[in-house]
Amino acid sequence: MARVKQYAVAASGQWTDEEEGRRRLPSGEVHAWEPGLNQTVCGLSLSRSRLVRFPHVTWLDTFPESGGAADRVRRQCPRCASVAGRRGHDARPRWQRTNPRP
Repeated sequence: MARVKQYAVAASGQWTDEEEGRRRLPSGEVHAWEPGLNQTVCGLSLSRSRLVRFPHVTWLDTFPESGGAADRVRRQCPRCASVAGRRGHDARPRWQRTNPRP
């Protein structure tokens, strides 16, 4: 049985939500990040790219319809979205063969 990976978020900026008790949240461009590694899913180095880690924010919370930490997210990395999962208005269904050859 395959284990589903839970991705955290690395972002180009951060902001503090005063209403939820001074919680750090991502802003700007967000990338999927697997905790324990020093790079994003798309291969960017966290330190060289100057990305801020958010281990308490999951990748699914960065989608606007989630109502989570997506208030100031401007862009999601398309390469990270293709690996970590893409939900939203640009989501495409998985590839499926409709007329297989005999």
